[in-house]
Amino acid sequence: MLSDSLYALRKRLAVPYTSIQLSILGLLGGIVAACLIVLFRLSIEFVQFSFSPSGAFGDISPYLIPSLPILAAVLIVVVADFTGFRHYRLGIPFVLHRVKAHYGNMPLGNAINQFIGGILALSSGFSVGREGPSVHIGASGSSWLGHWLRLPHNAVRTLTSCGIAAGISASFNTPLAAVIFVMEVVLREYKIHIFIPVMLASSAGSIITQAVFGPQVEFAYMSVFNLPINHYPFLILLGMTLGASAFIFNTNLMRMMRTFRHVSMFPRLLIAGIITALFGYFVPEALGDGTSAINQAMLSPTDTQLIIILLFSKLILTWVALGLGIPGGIIGPVFGLGLLLGLCIANIVMIFDPSLHFMSTYGVLGMAGLMASCLHAPLAALVAVVELTGSSEAITPAIIVIVSSYITSAQVLKNRSIFLQQLEYQQLAFQTPPVIDVLSKTGVLAEMKTNINLIEYRTEQDVRFHLKQAKDEEIVIVSIKHDLGTDYSLAETEPTFTGDVSKIKYTPLQTLNTRSTMAHVYEILEEQRDGAALITSISGEKVVGIVLWEQLHSILMKRNALA
Repeated sequence: MLSDSLYALRKRLAVPYTSIQLSILGLLGGIVAACLIVLFRLSIEFVQFSFSPSGAFGDISPYLIPSLPILAAVLIVVVADFTGFRHYRLGIPFVLHRVKAHYGNMPLGNAINQFIGGILALSSGFSVGREGPSVHIGASGSSWLGHWLRLPHNAVRTLTSCGIAAGISASFNTPLAAVIFVMEVVLREYKIHIFIPVMLASSAGSIITQAVFGPQVEFAYMSVFNLPINHYPFLILLGMTLGASAFIFNTNLMRMMRTFRHVSMFPRLLIAGIITALFGYFVPEALGDGTSAINQAMLSPTDTQLIIILLFSKLILTWVALGLGIPGGIIGPVFGLGLLLGLCIANIVMIFDPSLHFMSTYGVLGMAGLMASCLHAPLAALVAVVELTGSSEAITPAIIVIVSSYITSAQVLKNRSIFLQQLEYQQLAFQTPPVIDVLSKTGVLAEMKTNINLIEYRTEQDVRFHLKQAKDEEIVIVSIKHDLGTDYSLAETEPTFTGDVSKIKYTPLQTLNTRSTMAHVYEILEEQRDGAALITSISGEKVVGIVLWEQLHSILMKRNALA
């Protein structure tokens, strides 16, 4: 029967080990997420091409540009009002919170806001990246698959991670960077049983996006060369500059968010739309996710006046858009700002070595260094720029820049990941106690005892009879029905030393369904440090097992084996 097969599947997925079932589901989740991202990208292109034949903001009529971000801001508020303003927590920080604190279960209202709001923001010129909506939408699509199948929560968390990887891969065609981003930023750990399905999901995202948009990489036109050793001192200077810039960027972005925290949503977004419209009228190349600024800067890499104007405009527009709550990501603008900073340093280097063919290399290194310092994701930044440029020539210089940038930012200036700062600002939990972290990886289906004898309470003598007749290790559960439902208790015989008839100890039991994890059991038994939790079917109509407090201790003792 189908129900029996699904039960066997759920029981297998409750165990935190690599399995073909989890791998297949990860692949399916990646396909669902990738299809949603393709729809998202096609929607953005449809809107953009309806205003401009080339899709570039610089080709849109200067009289039309100011109206786009203002109109988009109004429509974003309308959508938020329709879905409920409580569902307006979006983007990567919100996804990090849901993965860590809610096993990756994603609310539908937030996903709708992210999908429509992301299309409006990106197609109208706000300085936000598409990776934020891609992560949120991908996570939602894959999470819904797990919720539809009613999988254990630990498996849903893995599926959500698969959706995140597929979303990034489908958005930028960077499958390896997507996998590393999930492990380095989202999960912050490397577990093989998660690694395998995430890799499959990421590959699915890359294949699907190549089938729709072609095999080209985002910045393949940027020539990257392996720099000679005499440039390495300049690379350290570049890294230190990027580290300081990351500190300035993160600090002022958070300052912008705190300054307007008491302003209601509509005036906040309207202010963002007006400022974006004003800058867009004079510097249309600064609009969008950073691609326009990168393209314009690479056409004239030695035009320092243009680069400084783009840098200043892009910086202000990004602070305004993200700080005032426009739905979008941070990585796209960070790439644009990093490239512009890299070109600034490259123009200084040209005084000592007038080699024009090194300009784009410094731009790429700037992208890697600023991303690593702002997000605290050095490995993901390194792999991302390699995949985005389709070249591995600059790996060694990139490592030098990323290391010097990261150390300057994190150690010297005490800069923290912008995602963690946003989580703290929004008062969203991200860190969990180690014991919860360990137990949340195992579902109750994997550990529960099924040798139970469920009886309905009639008399004390009847309970005593069943305890005496119980087989080895059989657990007797007593149910008492009343108007409000059914109460369950664990019945045990208490030994006596006086020769009297032994007493019966009744321990009240709280119930959890089969989707729960051992962390849920710990949370309800933590206070008394004893007892058990009764496991019921998802509907709650059938008792299927029990988890004892002693089992939690056993799992914690072998936690190093959970891989």
